[in-house]
Amino acid sequence: MIERRWMGSLLSLLLLVASGVAALSVHGKDKSPGAPYAASEVIPKVEWAPATAVIRKAEGSDNWPITWADDGDLYTAYGDGQGFEPKANQKLSLGFAKVVGGPEDFQGINLRSKTGESAGEGAAGPKASGMLCVDGVLYLLVRNVGNSQIAWSDDHAVTWNWCDWKFETSFGAPTFLNFGVNYAGRRDNFVYIYSHDNDSAYSPAGRMVLARVPLDQIRDRRAYEFFRALDPVGRPVWTRNIRARGAVFVNPERCWRSGISYNAGLKRYLWCQILPFSTDARGPRFQGGFGIYEAPEPWGPWRTVFYTENWDIGPGETSSFPTKWMSPDGRTCHLVFSGADCFSVRKVELTTRND
Repeated sequence: MIERRWMGSLLSLLLLVASGVAALSVHGKDKSPGAPYAASEVIPKVEWAPATAVIRKAEGSDNWPITWADDGDLYTAYGDGQGFEPKANQKLSLGFAKVVGGPEDFQGINLRSKTGESAGEGAAGPKASGMLCVDGVLYLLVRNVGNSQIAWSDDHAVTWNWCDWKFETSFGAPTFLNFGVNYAGRRDNFVYIYSHDNDSAYSPAGRMVLARVPLDQIRDRRAYEFFRALDPVGRPVWTRNIRARGAVFVNPERCWRSGISYNAGLKRYLWCQILPFSTDARGPRFQGGFGIYEAPEPWGPWRTVFYTENWDIGPGETSSFPTKWMSPDGRTCHLVFSGADCFSVRKVELTTRND
């Protein structure tokens, strides 16, 4: 018994040390001012299209988590608005749409759903924070429901069914990791969910947390595991106990809402994170900063691709790179973000170390 306790204590110490070493290894000097992680060596430079070239539609609506579905279209959700033209006849805290076409000539089409739509302003209304398509089924992460909840649709967002459980510890603004069309190109048979480590979508945290679940058990709370730490050789350690969760990303009091997707051309995970504070009283939809981080695995190690405390336009409250709108070589991407309270799209060219 004493030996087992000693071995358990030793394992916990090794995990703690390994986690600390991993954190130290990425918090180097070679990084953008204010960024929490060292500059990327894989993607050392980004070049944004001019601010005047940003395409904006669905004025007055925000959020826009997005996924590439089995029918070839992108599916998304909006909040505090009426969606694309022709607009819905009422303001919704949770509404749905699909996006057809390419990043420069797309068409947004509102999708009405009696079982999915919700009303309510700001924190008073349920809002989407993540969307994913797996085996032809759309999955939705909804925040502002104490703390967050999962729904699914078998008919492309027309009808939604709701899990009878919620994340009640942390995971206040969760998002799915997206791969290719219909979850093609996934690294394994798990679905990954990220969030800042806070019960509320409106308060920042000092770290990000990560959960995973077998892709055929997304609706079963008992099947979820939570990232705890990296072991001494850099492998992830998982726990069924959500209270034993550890940090998968650290940025003191700057972790907030995010979106993450896999860039198959570059074989890197691209994580877009909005900074929680803005010098503009209207919030980040009009002014503020954000960061883009990359890693070879869903749990890191993370490097900074782009970081700014004050972008040349508002980054919005959420952002991500739809995998459908990435070039085959991964070097050209299009950021979907809620800047100016719109479905906003901005092209970016990623320069790699081999260019």
